[in-house]
Amino acid sequence: MAIQPNPPKNVWVAAGDGDLDRVKELIESHSLSPNVPDPNSYTPMHAAASYGQIEVLEYLVSRGGDVNITDDDGDTPIYTVENVDTARWLVEHGAIVDRRNQEGISPIEHLSEDFGEVANYLQTLTTTTTTSSAPGAQSPNHPSQHSQNAASEQLTSALMASVQEIMERAEAEGRDPDEELRQVVSRTVLDGVATGYAMTEDTSIRDAGRAREDPDDSPSKRSRMDGPG
Repeated sequence: MAIQPNPPKNVWVAAGDGDLDRVKELIESHSLSPNVPDPNSYTPMHAAASYGQIEVLEYLVSRGGDVNITDDDGDTPIYTVENVDTARWLVEHGAIVDRRNQEGISPIEHLSEDFGEVANYLQTLTTTTTTSSAPGAQSPNHPSQHSQNAASEQLTSALMASVQEIMERAEAEGRDPDEELRQVVSRTVLDGVATGYAMTEDTSIRDAGRAREDPDDSPSKRSRMDGPG
């Protein structure tokens, strides 16, 4: 019986494996988005972050990948990281740490049980920004103007990259991009609302979210899709 060759990797598996050549092929030759979700709403950005593939992340971001893209659970790529180097890279490229997913869980809380070193690193970032006693320092419950501007710029940049990609792909395929544009704009608006809410939540909500967390229901890493890519 002849041995069947392995099917080509899809973009999520390739991103998780660090197979940069395959990721480039799929994005550049097959017009896939770095933010394209699999059937479980997991994106190449999530996959690369989960497996610490920084070189792949760099490429994905250069092609419009959003470090704050959310899955259906409201988890961004930083929720999936397992080492400090990857967490630091995401933060340096605009990942928002002080945020909540759909269950009210922060990245720090999500990672604290299995990846305490990463959680501790992220905690130092929020501690630095919320415990300043200097005159005129912002309250922990009120983000600084700089933080708000940075978040807004990140969302705007991601939106513009997505719009450009959709327009180019629609032109190449000879179709109307209106519906796809409406979807990406709506998603960006929702992300902006969620980001603003996460930046202003108080500590009582954080404590409630921590109490609700059940680690048995939250696997640290999602299975990568093995379907055709």
